[in-house]
Amino acid sequence: MEFITGALRQEITWEQLAGGGLNNQPVTLRGSVLSRKDLGGFTFLTLRLLRGTVQCTASPDLLPKDLVEESAVEVTGTCREERRAPGGFEIALDGIRVLSTPSAPTPVCLGKKGLDLHLDTELPLRPAVLRHEKRRAVFRIQEGLCRAFREYLTSQQFTEVHTPKIVHAGAEGGSNIFRLDYFGKKAYLAQSPQFYKQTMTGVYGRVFEIGPVFRAEKHSTQRHLNEYTGLDLEMGYIDSFAEVMEAETGFLRYAMQLLATEYRLELTTLGLDPDALPDAGKIPCLRFSDAKRLAAEKYGYQIRDPYDLEPEEEHHIGQYAKEEFGSDFVFVTHYPSKKRPFYAMDDPEDPKYTLSFDLLFRGLEITTGGQRIHNYEEQVAKMVARGMDPADFESYLMIHKYGMPPHGGLGIGLERLTMQLCGLENIREACLFPRDRSRMEP
Repeated sequence: MEFITGALRQEITWEQLAGGGLNNQPVTLRGSVLSRKDLGGFTFLTLRLLRGTVQCTASPDLLPKDLVEESAVEVTGTCREERRAPGGFEIALDGIRVLSTPSAPTPVCLGKKGLDLHLDTELPLRPAVLRHEKRRAVFRIQEGLCRAFREYLTSQQFTEVHTPKIVHAGAEGGSNIFRLDYFGKKAYLAQSPQFYKQTMTGVYGRVFEIGPVFRAEKHSTQRHLNEYTGLDLEMGYIDSFAEVMEAETGFLRYAMQLLATEYRLELTTLGLDPDALPDAGKIPCLRFSDAKRLAAEKYGYQIRDPYDLEPEEEHHIGQYAKEEFGSDFVFVTHYPSKKRPFYAMDDPEDPKYTLSFDLLFRGLEITTGGQRIHNYEEQVAKMVARGMDPADFESYLMIHKYGMPPHGGLGIGLERLTMQLCGLENIREACLFPRDRSRMEP
């Protein structure tokens, strides 16, 4: 009789090797051969570990003849200091065992510092290209952002929830929604967890979710995807929508600290300074109308759309925040009611505007949020005023009918946040397997 205990084998980490604590010690590592260089009397092997890479040296006669790039191997050897090697150390091998061998060479050289591939060439090769160290670094940083979101909100008494992605009605309305045949009934892919996270705010008071969001927008831009990952939170018992902005500021501050301490390897791989990440300590806040006016005046252009921000305006407002306040971030508040969803609370002092906001990061909107309507009669009245039938939202309105605390929330686009933080040119570089108008694979 055998029993499974859950005791995973502990792999030696890159940090342990680079830290010097294993210097002149025997080690056993498992990884894949990233590159092989034969230099006559000896061979350099670079192994890709669970995290990071390690340089190994070996006598050519030690290496199996079938050892090629992307072979999975187990090696034994001695860790020793070598300042010329990446990370300042290398492994002098005395044994190697091939665990598996690829049946074909990779379509690109993964051992190069840069791939220099056009995005349209790279994306079809994504399963292989993601093994490149710079691509791995991007998605490790993305993992760090999700981890920070979860850790910070959990510390602030938020409860994690998981909401349906097949829904009866769209949270945002309009035509940018994917329709489904759900056993003969009309259904949709969720544009947002909005209805459900509001519902769960009535249950737990503070909730968050990390999950997919679907938008059937016919965009082909560098900033849009048709499926992306949303970092969503909703919080009750608020006095002002400013508390929602404070929650995001706290998350961003925590995220930058976490990345700077535990993701230094990935940051430096991408050429980013871990000690010079964007400062989210204090984020400036501008009203929508003021932000548009100030940027137009400073950069000399005419405002064309009084009710929304165009991409060029977001860029200029971000530039204004950097030059005037020294901040990579800026909150833009009090958006016009006609451009906000039906659940957005109007400003009691001027109902043409809402108690809502966007967060711009280096000139790109990464967050939309605000205070929601919690009063039943007020929510029904706004639906009717917009030509909506409250009967279509009976289950949603149930939360208002049976009592909701004042509440608000936000949604952050994970890929946009990653793209801006890592200095990427296209949002598809910040998505493992992008879904846009022309891509459903890989």
